[in-house]
Amino acid sequence: MQNELWSWLTQRAWPLWLAHGVDWQAGAFHECLDLASLRCPATFRRLRVVTRQVFSFSLAHRHGLPRAAEAVELGIAFLRRRAAHPDGGYAWRFALDGRVLDDRRDLYDHAFVLLALASAAAVLPAAALRQEALALDAFVEHRLTHAEGGYLESLPPVLPRRQNPHMHLLEARLAAAEAFGEESFLAGATRLVALFRQRFFQPASGTLAEFYSDNLTALAKPHPVEPGHHCEWIWLLDWHARLAGGPAAPREAAALQAFVDAHGVDPGTRALRDQVGSDGTPLPGGARLWPQAERLKSAMLRRAAAPWDAPEAAAVLASYLRPDGLWHERRLPDGTLSGEPAPASSLYHLSSAIAFARQGTPPPVDFPGPPPG
Repeated sequence: MQNELWSWLTQRAWPLWLAHGVDWQAGAFHECLDLASLRCPATFRRLRVVTRQVFSFSLAHRHGLPRAAEAVELGIAFLRRRAAHPDGGYAWRFALDGRVLDDRRDLYDHAFVLLALASAAAVLPAAALRQEALALDAFVEHRLTHAEGGYLESLPPVLPRRQNPHMHLLEARLAAAEAFGEESFLAGATRLVALFRQRFFQPASGTLAEFYSDNLTALAKPHPVEPGHHCEWIWLLDWHARLAGGPAAPREAAALQAFVDAHGVDPGTRALRDQVGSDGTPLPGGARLWPQAERLKSAMLRRAAAPWDAPEAAAVLASYLRPDGLWHERRLPDGTLSGEPAPASSLYHLSSAIAFARQGTPPPVDFPGPPPG
């Protein structure tokens, strides 16, 4: 099944999104594509779509997709000419003609700018990208650092605070450490891992809280848990350990995986649920595409201890995909798949997960778990 996913990504999804997801005339990317018409109904553009598409097309270029490098160059040009804020950082939302509609500086999206700069270094001259990445990381450190630990959600600040932007900043710093060889990126990633262990991870329940007060106290008890984020953190903790020389399977990652095994998978569809309570109670909602992609990453890491997990994760993910290179964004509570436009932002999850499963995954770690059934 992993070979089939790779063929779908390289032969269907990447070519389709290069042909229909790039607004070549405007020098930008479309937000989504309608499943029937392949047109984009959105009336705005988001920074995170620009950055995630740079990541996806950088990966596609490395695997030989014609014109993917042009899409990467287009995205980096958008960041430099349209999104760069005169006071540092990058604006958040844009009109279709490139005008800034909202100039807030958002931590989540800035993490993806850093990921885009690191990814583009495999395509474009790295020296300028390295300087931009260092400047962005300095902006995050000097302008977004929070007195209670971690970083502000945005400028101007908003509440609640979330673990999610910090998680993606960890991902981006790990990618930047690999791309540019700068020790400062790995040092910043190590600080984020420490923050995860000290504040985000909830040892009493073995879970990851999503929302926090200003002083990083988890909101609500039981708090909502997103199993897909558990899987992402497992993958990131392993990546950090490989770069920093730490333990391959920290106890927090094992606890996150145990919670996913016990409560995260819908017993009927075998899909990873969007949310459950930290007490294990399923919460209303369905099962979006992106958690299925992130589950594939964590499943690959324990393929020796839990050999059933990776094939099941791959099969569940494949059930969302269409032969034309688009996908169904969510499985509804009744088990049916939605027909909404496919968001461009999900191509990042698919590209990252399928490439990780297909290309050079590290030695598996010891996360046993119960077989399905």
